[in-house]
Amino acid sequence: MSDRQTPRRRVPGAAGPPRPRGAATRRQPGRPGPGARPARRPSGPRTPSRPAFRLGSPRPRLRLVGLAFTLVLSAFVVRLLQVQAVDASTYTAKAEQNRYVVHTLAAERGRITDRSGVALAVSEDAYDITADPMMFQPEQLKVSDGPEQAAALLAPILNEDQATLVKKLRPADKESRYARLATRQTPQVWKQIKDLKAALAKKSGTANVLAGVFADPSSQRVYPNGDLAAGILGWVNSEGKGGGGIEQQLNKQLTGKDGKIRYAQSGGREVPTAGSTETPAVSGSDIELTIDRDIQWAAQNAISQQVKKSKADRGYVVVQDTRTGQILAMANSPGFDPNDLSKANSAAMGNAALQDAYEPGSTAKVMSMAAVLEENAATPLTHVVVPNRLHRGDRLFQDDVDHATWHLTLNGVLAKSSNIGTILATGQLGKTQSAANDTLYSYLRKFGIGRSTGLGFPGETPGILAPAAKWSTSQQYTIPFGQGFSINAVQAASVYSTIANGGVRVAPTLVRGTKGADGRFTPAPQPEKTRVVSDKTARTVAQMLESVVDDEQGTGIKARIPGYRVAGKTGTANRVDPATGRYHGYTSSFAGFAPADKPRVTVYCAIQNATSGSYFGGQICGPVYKQVMEFALKTLQVPPTGAKPANLPVTYQP
Repeated sequence: MSDRQTPRRRVPGAAGPPRPRGAATRRQPGRPGPGARPARRPSGPRTPSRPAFRLGSPRPRLRLVGLAFTLVLSAFVVRLLQVQAVDASTYTAKAEQNRYVVHTLAAERGRITDRSGVALAVSEDAYDITADPMMFQPEQLKVSDGPEQAAALLAPILNEDQATLVKKLRPADKESRYARLATRQTPQVWKQIKDLKAALAKKSGTANVLAGVFADPSSQRVYPNGDLAAGILGWVNSEGKGGGGIEQQLNKQLTGKDGKIRYAQSGGREVPTAGSTETPAVSGSDIELTIDRDIQWAAQNAISQQVKKSKADRGYVVVQDTRTGQILAMANSPGFDPNDLSKANSAAMGNAALQDAYEPGSTAKVMSMAAVLEENAATPLTHVVVPNRLHRGDRLFQDDVDHATWHLTLNGVLAKSSNIGTILATGQLGKTQSAANDTLYSYLRKFGIGRSTGLGFPGETPGILAPAAKWSTSQQYTIPFGQGFSINAVQAASVYSTIANGGVRVAPTLVRGTKGADGRFTPAPQPEKTRVVSDKTARTVAQMLESVVDDEQGTGIKARIPGYRVAGKTGTANRVDPATGRYHGYTSSFAGFAPADKPRVTVYCAIQNATSGSYFGGQICGPVYKQVMEFALKTLQVPPTGAKPANLPVTYQP
């Protein structure tokens, strides 16, 4: 063995190097020392070993998952085919319905002017405030009370009930896309809503509850002259339709034709790149009336003052061109302002000059005298003995003033307005009273009594005139002097215009013509003309009517106009109270034309139930006639003729 010692290898399980002497040998508890026998396992039954887990085949599961995916994809494919192929048009229409909105473009209402083109009724810019109810649904606004919030903001601006606005913003039809909140609002109202809408849009974290509020351009009816000619013009209601007068009668011509605009919108705003389609609105036609604004003002001013002074129920004045039948003025008192119907009295909102039917009284005697002259039953100089009382039928008749026996000419009977003298004169129209009744009835009809004037005005009354065969015993004698039948004011004026026009009745007219959207003027049709009495008879009656005004014994001296020859007649009739159907108060009237020898203008005035001062027609209507006639003659530049009056005698010496 060599001197170099081979290093000792450490064999596992072998003992380590020798410990120093004296060192204690330590053993870890539970752990055998080197060279110890292994511990015996405890005796007892052995636990059987667990069998190994084997995974199943993945193929069935893959097949199941694949089948599920196939079914889902098939459902998507079928739905896609349905949407894009089978029901493509239906879904396209629904999409466009939700995307596109249609608004009406309101046609501008035509103007109403007087005969000179002065505006009496015009339309100004306005807006209909609308909303898209779908944009107020919770899923759109992200709030549940959007309609309530919006209504609270809009109600004071639109002056509308808040609950009503909520119902419009939350309609029963969930698919509704249009609601009209208010109509014909001023531009200032829409600006106020726009400003509020913009302010809400700028607030972060706050729902813009007005995002679905819009405005459609519209128009608002305005009457520049206030209550002037309101009874003729009428008004326009909240739906934009005529509610009375010419506005109602010619609503179709005035309205025009609305247009439409269709455009895409998103979030309440128009999408410019999506395109739009528009059908332009066609404006309504302008209506030119026969009315002269200045004469209308004079008539309305005069009758209003007298009605107020007399504390009467109402009154009317009609001014007519004797040659053409055109009405130059038709004034009522009291009236109303069509700009503010909230303050109007419903009883005054019509046109009483055409809608009131009343007994005319002595102004109707002109027809009786015309019939007597035309039938050659008498002349203006025929002597008529007028007693204090006259017994006829079942009544005892008298004149409005107590008098001794009068010895009058037929001209004097008209000048002094004698009821008894008129009964005696018309009794000569036939060999029997029945025959005389038939003759008088035929003339009354030709003068236009008991039939419409031809104006076609809404609510016009034709009056009441029973056939002669149905006249009662008293009517046979009261109708000749103006009681027992009824008329309207325009009919009464037309009677005097017929005499002034040489015995030819020209149907009254209110419309001169129309001007369409193209600017072309179309004259109104020519009025109907009817020969009622001869020119000779008409001129004779005109001379007799001058005696009513010029002769000191006449009843119409307050209607005199310096420098002009005036023909006229007073009337004071018992008045039937519309409320009770009984006689109560009086109808006071005056009718006439000038110049008497070359007539141009007819003026008729009537006042109902004057309760202060005189109630005689010559006293309260004569001054109105004079005031209006003077103004009309100056306005139309009608000069005096300079001819001397006939001065027919009123009385005779027996």
